[in-house]
Amino acid sequence: MSKALLIDVTKCIGCGLCYEACKESHGFPIPDEQDTDLNATTYTVVQERGEYFVRKLCMHCENPSCASVCPVAALRKTPEGPVSYDPTRCIGCRYCMVACPFEVPRYEWTKAAPLVRKCDMCYERVRAGEATACAEACPEEATVFGERDELLALARRRIRNNPDDYADHIYGEHEVGGTSTLFITPVDYEKLGMKKIAITEPMPRLTWEVLSKIPSIVTVLGTLLTGIWWITNRREEVRRKEQGERSHDHPSGEVSHE
Repeated sequence: MSKALLIDVTKCIGCGLCYEACKESHGFPIPDEQDTDLNATTYTVVQERGEYFVRKLCMHCENPSCASVCPVAALRKTPEGPVSYDPTRCIGCRYCMVACPFEVPRYEWTKAAPLVRKCDMCYERVRAGEATACAEACPEEATVFGERDELLALARRRIRNNPDDYADHIYGEHEVGGTSTLFITPVDYEKLGMKKIAITEPMPRLTWEVLSKIPSIVTVLGTLLTGIWWITNRREEVRRKEQGERSHDHPSGEVSHE
């Protein structure tokens, strides 16, 4: 079964323990002041949005566009749920940065041989049957780790039982075909700075649908161009033939007496 994270914005107190746990788990230094946005050594942040605190991290799409464009398979969707990253394969092309609808991957600009970095949902821990470091550290269960289907059921139950406390939407349930990072929010998610994604189909599928039509388009275009070429050449042949007939009827130096 695919694992996921459910982040309940109504429960987050902005303590930053998820941020610190992520840093420690990946061996990154913890600065005196918390980062406010993602970078090559910060895979999650807690951003203050008015009276609320909102986590930002990789959404771990069910059908990730970052993995679909990676030419060396450095990124892949795992059966366990996380979109894992293999730095030994990465060539730093940054295609994933362009493809990601949530603008998550970050680049190691300060390194001579830079790579792309992002949250891996603690893949090694998940493979070993453990919860992610951020979920384990959360004191308020604002971040919960578990089976995606069970977390969706939990999210729906919280919204149904407390309709005045939640917007009636699970962010990540359907966006770009669904994600393994889910949010429930007290107000409309856009008001919390979360990116509006109107597409509910997986983006790689949409890309493939366009690409799959290219052979037909090429065939039609090729036929059209061949037709134009044939007509143009046919006209030229007719023109040369007519000129040849006129020259034959009236040889050079002869004058017609008709």
